[in-house]
Amino acid sequence: MIAIRIKVTGRVQGVFFRASTKEKADELGIRGWVRNESDGSVLIEAEGEASKLNEFKQWCTIGPSAAVVEGITVEEIPVGKYADFEIAY
Repeated sequence: MIAIRIKVTGRVQGVFFRASTKEKADELGIRGWVRNESDGSVLIEAEGEASKLNEFKQWCTIGPSAAVVEGITVEEIPVGKYADFEIAY
């Protein structure tokens, strides 16, 4: 198991990005959280199997249909032992 932090930039707030991210994470068995940031980006911490996280990262480059993703940054972080995937506020 590995953990990553993903920052997604572009038009990613007000387009159901967080809810869609949770749905995708649940589908892939990924644990962690997603939240809106004050700079207009979305921040995600996710942990799971490497292959599932790769699929998740690919999804984040597109997001839900109303989103316009301009870019993502990804960094590896320590595993946090999350129980599930949450929308953080």
